[in-house]
Amino acid sequence: MLENWNRPQRPEEAELEERLKAANERLAGQQMMIKERGLPVLVLFEGWGTAGKGSVLGKVIRNIDPRFFKVAAMDVPTQEERRKPFLYRHFVKIPEAGKFMFLDSGWMDEVTGECLDGTLKEKDYKKKVESIKRFERQLTDNGYLVMKFFFHISQKEQKKRIDALKSDKNTSWRVGEKDSWQNRHYDKCLSVFDRYLNDTNLPAAPWYIIDAKSRKWAQLQVLETLASGIDTALKNSAMAVPLLQNVFPLERMPKLDEIDLDKAVTQEEYRAELDRLQERLGHLHNKLYRKKVPVIIAYEGWDAAGKGGNIKRITEALDPRGFEVHPIASPEPHEKARHYLWRFWNRLPKTGHIAVFDRTWYGRVMVERLEGFCRENDWQRAYNEINEFERELADWGAVIIKFWVQIDKDTQLARFNERQNTPAKQWKITEEDWRNREKWDLYEGAVNEMLQKTNTTYAPWHILESNDKRYARLKALRIVIESIEKALD
Repeated sequence: MLENWNRPQRPEEAELEERLKAANERLAGQQMMIKERGLPVLVLFEGWGTAGKGSVLGKVIRNIDPRFFKVAAMDVPTQEERRKPFLYRHFVKIPEAGKFMFLDSGWMDEVTGECLDGTLKEKDYKKKVESIKRFERQLTDNGYLVMKFFFHISQKEQKKRIDALKSDKNTSWRVGEKDSWQNRHYDKCLSVFDRYLNDTNLPAAPWYIIDAKSRKWAQLQVLETLASGIDTALKNSAMAVPLLQNVFPLERMPKLDEIDLDKAVTQEEYRAELDRLQERLGHLHNKLYRKKVPVIIAYEGWDAAGKGGNIKRITEALDPRGFEVHPIASPEPHEKARHYLWRFWNRLPKTGHIAVFDRTWYGRVMVERLEGFCRENDWQRAYNEINEFERELADWGAVIIKFWVQIDKDTQLARFNERQNTPAKQWKITEEDWRNREKWDLYEGAVNEMLQKTNTTYAPWHILESNDKRYARLKALRIVIESIEKALD
């Protein structure tokens, strides 16, 4: 894109001023429509050092109510961020519906920087590019407007600006070694930038090359392009998105009514085996921390199936400093206003730590689907999005263990009645539990489809037969131990 780029014709000064005024007014008027329609806008500024990204950004945001935007400068990842997946620090920055997020550099700068300093191998570059393409496509599929600008200047212009900044002691601090290195190795950088832009130039999230030789002209290009993108996004906001074919390796899962639930252990067997398995798991937790392997344990299942007791027997064996349990309820307003996976990205563990999810991202294809909390196109698309999310975690090195805790309808009724009639347990039963029970058959159909479409080889489902809670607890411990041992080996 850069190597074949044709510089756009800069208008005469009078025309430039007139168009600049009109573009500023246009963007100022669009912000209320963005708020009313709930359009989230993510704007990425990338480009050469000293190309003027910061000054143009400052001019653009003057037209927006400060309550409706945030700006983040994405520096090199911190040590803490390096212990999370590559896209973590970028995903958590996405804006709420009806608001702007401006990023001064982002995932492009991170990837191309690693290419230029020689720390990113070719296979890892390709893997990161695929992750970025999935990330940007998921955002646009879920109603985000993603605008990507690259500020382009020549080697001569960059050198001129570096020298000018260095000549004044009040501005010399603005020139970093990275800027000077870029200028000395301009052709090498141009080649890396050009490849990246071509690799990530998506139909729904294209790159816009900005002629940054003149700051006022650069400002006009950004404003007009941004305003045009907003108009198009507002017109297309109600359109459905094509469903992608699954490309991830799947294994067959039995249907829920095929599961044999007549499995049990005696109290004596349970007690002896529980102690042994918990001791083994505690030992493995130390190894996980030493080898910096992250573990994600996800629980789904029927109400009253025994998820809480199952989780308790696993966490009892762990060092409390190295795990966290996330009980997932209905999304809070600030969570509901973002991509549905955002609140799970925010809860991912560091390397060497364990995250246990009591309810998960699979709510998208169960409760949100059946209760009408999202459109049909949204939940149909979610199977592939979830497989992509878990692929990202697996590529990061995470051990992903997914449990469906299965009971039959009669067992659930008996447990509901016990909770209802036991004062100390009444907090566990709600009207929603009874309403969901009336939709058992609908939920069973949704769960069967979920299991079939998301039982990947890298993040398989495990059925816990939980009519006997003790049996289910031991089985869960064995699966967790086996999965961790396999990863450590």
